[in-house]
Amino acid sequence: MTRRLIVSYIIVTVFVLLVLEIPLGLFFQQRELDRLTVDAERDATVLASIYEDALERNTVLDPVPADNYSRDTSTRVVIVDDRGISLLDTGDDADRDFSTRPEFEVALDGGRATGTRHSDTLNADLLYVAVPVASGGNVHGAVRITLDTLEVTERVRRFWVGLAGVAIVVLLGVAAVGKTLAGSVIRPIRHLQRAAARFAGGDLTQTVPDPDSPPELISLEEAMNTMAQRLDRLLEQQRHFVADSSHQLRTPLTALRLRLENLRTTIDDPVQVEELDLATDEITRLSELVTNLLHLAKAEQAQDVAPCNLTKLTQDRVDTWTAMADEAGLTIETQLPVHEVWVSAVPGGVEQILDNLLDNAMSASPAGATIRAAISEGTDRHALSVSDTGPGLDAEDKRLATERFWRADSSKPGTGLGLAIIKSLVEASHGELALTDNSPTGLIATVTFDAAGPPDLNPATSAGQSNRRQQ
Repeated sequence: MTRRLIVSYIIVTVFVLLVLEIPLGLFFQQRELDRLTVDAERDATVLASIYEDALERNTVLDPVPADNYSRDTSTRVVIVDDRGISLLDTGDDADRDFSTRPEFEVALDGGRATGTRHSDTLNADLLYVAVPVASGGNVHGAVRITLDTLEVTERVRRFWVGLAGVAIVVLLGVAAVGKTLAGSVIRPIRHLQRAAARFAGGDLTQTVPDPDSPPELISLEEAMNTMAQRLDRLLEQQRHFVADSSHQLRTPLTALRLRLENLRTTIDDPVQVEELDLATDEITRLSELVTNLLHLAKAEQAQDVAPCNLTKLTQDRVDTWTAMADEAGLTIETQLPVHEVWVSAVPGGVEQILDNLLDNAMSASPAGATIRAAISEGTDRHALSVSDTGPGLDAEDKRLATERFWRADSSKPGTGLGLAIIKSLVEASHGELALTDNSPTGLIATVTFDAAGPPDLNPATSAGQSNRRQQ
């Protein structure tokens, strides 16, 4: 937008300069030509008065005045009699017939002729002035002065160059001033844009309006702050509702499951026992769903990131899941660096991400398959990946996999919230989640975190966390 404003300023300035300078340049050009014409016409009249008596008496013309004038002014002087025959020519031989020349026709009729024409011989524009030599109402001949307009042309050219120089200076000045003005206009808009981008990113902290902003933008920013405040309140209420509901539902679900299990011990009918087992399984699935909703609500709450030992946390979670993998006939392999790798993540986020990734990988992998957990180090970011050898997902399924309650195979147990929880935790940790194909089959889930140093190497971070805990 700044560029557009500056361009608009320059366009307006160019238009004004063209409106002012083109007429000024044309006026100067015409004025210089008119002045040269008037001077030449005056000189021609003087020469006509000098040779008037000689032409009237039909005597030989004295060439000295014409030669002196021609030499001093670099002009050509031609004097003809009343028949148009040249009697004196400073640029050529005499006795030439000029009666057919338009300017001499006008002058021999008692008029004055002026004009310009291009000379191919001299490759220059020439100005001519022809005046009659007359006395007592009788025309005895005519005088024509022809001169090169190079000097006037050069003077006009310098004037146009000067105008162009002025235009360039003005345009540069307008560009500099326009940039300053555009910055003052755009600055409040950019402030508003940053606030909107922050709101879109999930940070609904109110912004302080720029006092230098126009009243309309201040009003808009205040409206955005009100909107963000209400939206933050609604989201917070929603998160609390989900968390409270999930928490409150866990107790009656647990009690209902215990009652069903106790009831099962008192029933001998196999059909009724099977029905009770199915009901218990449904309660178990509902309890898992409630637990995952609680985890999702916590994951969506705003939290500060902190340094986490990715190597140690990955090894610990793999050790925990190894026993369950053995029972399912699966193998979990790790590819971890020998040294510690530290990343920035929300507290407890890495553990929940690993639990969900390993759980998904075990659910998708057939018996005897191998699941691999690996850490890849980078300069500014480190990646944690969990790969399986299951059926994998196509492109559309990968796009939908992080949606809530989405499941690739509804016949298998699960709530469809695992990847949604992972996505929320990854976004809260300012990381990225990517799902790619494994070779020859399967899926690779890769989570990228910002690199961090151990807490003792980040005193500012540690101090900030300490201050937040004190608050």
